[in-house]
Amino acid sequence: MDACARFVDAGALRLYAELEGRGAPLLLLHGFTGSTRSMEGLARELSGDYRTLRLDLAGHGRSDAPHAADLYAMPRCVDQVARAVRELCSGRVHVIGYSMGGRVALALCATHPELVASALLIGARAGIEDPEERAARRRDDAALADRIERDGVRAFVDAWLAQPLFASQARLSAEARAAARAQRLENRAHGLAGSLRGLGAGSQPPLFEALPRIDVPICLVVGAEDARFRDIAQDLVRRLPDARLEIVPEAGHAAHLENPEAFLCVARRFLARVDASRPKPGTRPEPNPVDARNANP
Repeated sequence: MDACARFVDAGALRLYAELEGRGAPLLLLHGFTGSTRSMEGLARELSGDYRTLRLDLAGHGRSDAPHAADLYAMPRCVDQVARAVRELCSGRVHVIGYSMGGRVALALCATHPELVASALLIGARAGIEDPEERAARRRDDAALADRIERDGVRAFVDAWLAQPLFASQARLSAEARAAARAQRLENRAHGLAGSLRGLGAGSQPPLFEALPRIDVPICLVVGAEDARFRDIAQDLVRRLPDARLEIVPEAGHAAHLENPEAFLCVARRFLARVDASRPKPGTRPEPNPVDARNANP
């Protein structure tokens, strides 16, 4: 099984990448305060069938953490990911993105559809539609960014993980929680602050107008205990042309971590369905007969 780690030129900065396995390319994008390490378990499980590519997004892990705020903006971040995909992968890639990484993945589908074979989005959204809510979130994220730079990564991570959104992760073993916390602490304060200011849900350009034009098979995955993002996912399914909803039992926001076996069943089933529907080389593509709005409540 081929594995390698390297830095890739993504324009004004370098992204750290890890590749593993053989087969069709599968891009894995972590959430805020995550890194390639936080997606390592998924890569290990899926690299038997796919050539997995994990990236540290700007300001995270071992990727560059510039001080220029514009390099963290969603359009720049998506272009950075697209450059890495073109450099490291051949053909269209499947994408699995968690939370912030899910937002990046959806934006990649909207702006670089020629690169994407499918997208599986865990606890993701298309930005914030309401202007007042978006402005309030932007102010909150700016205050959090200031807090990271003032108090440091350790204090911020402990406060971040104490949010109700992550309460369901108490089901993880003490060892798993300690490892996840240690991974988050490897990030740099100014990198996380820049990511919040530029890539937060309030700062990113909303994608709602683009959703009806995204011609990519999409699977929205939500933990059964994540009621807020279940509502968001149900709304996205109605707006996207080819989307389905999958609910992972006994899981909250980080469904892939809290119930990995159930999540992997969902992921493998979706990826196999997409692969089976793609035309073989030298054949004409056939219309997809699957009802794309099928939702698994």
